[in-house]
Amino acid sequence: MAEKKTAAKAAKNTQTTPVTASRVKTYYDTEVVPFLMKKFGYQSVMQVPKLDKIVINTGLGDIKDNQKSMQITENELKLITGQKPIYRKATKSVANFKVREGMNIGLKVTLRGRRMYDFFDKLVSIALPRVRDFRGVSDKAFDGRGNYALGLKEQLIFPEITYDQVEKIRGMDVCIVTTAQTDEEARELLRALGMPFKK
Repeated sequence: MAEKKTAAKAAKNTQTTPVTASRVKTYYDTEVVPFLMKKFGYQSVMQVPKLDKIVINTGLGDIKDNQKSMQITENELKLITGQKPIYRKATKSVANFKVREGMNIGLKVTLRGRRMYDFFDKLVSIALPRVRDFRGVSDKAFDGRGNYALGLKEQLIFPEITYDQVEKIRGMDVCIVTTAQTDEEARELLRALGMPFKK
């Protein structure tokens, strides 16, 4: 009897709750793919551009010698993205900036899959509308290969950051990498996913 109970308990523990798809991913599959196929005349679903990854960078220039401040910045980025950031090291020494080769000068997070879609959703739905005097983001910041770069001036626009616990207002760069071949395709993809471009 005890063995049956143990086996039943083990079976119950192995059953996991089904993971629902991200809201943005579901919207992409059901609405954006048909829209882009019609607009650009793609023959196959595989030709439709999609989000590949999102890279978030923040510099540590003024606090590169302060271990406590670096830890705070790392924790803030981890809260915002839901993923542990990695330190970026200087590749060469620059005497004018007091930078030595191998010194930690920045933090980087690369998001893919579910975390990428969740971050994009939070960025366009919650964070950007909280920017003071927000009138939309530029639709010119593409690199010619379908990737979009966006600069954020402060981390306070993200709901996970508590104002009272912020040591210093710090900006970050967000690079959205897509599989689009041209800037026009990438622009339409991001616009369809809800990126608030200026009119």
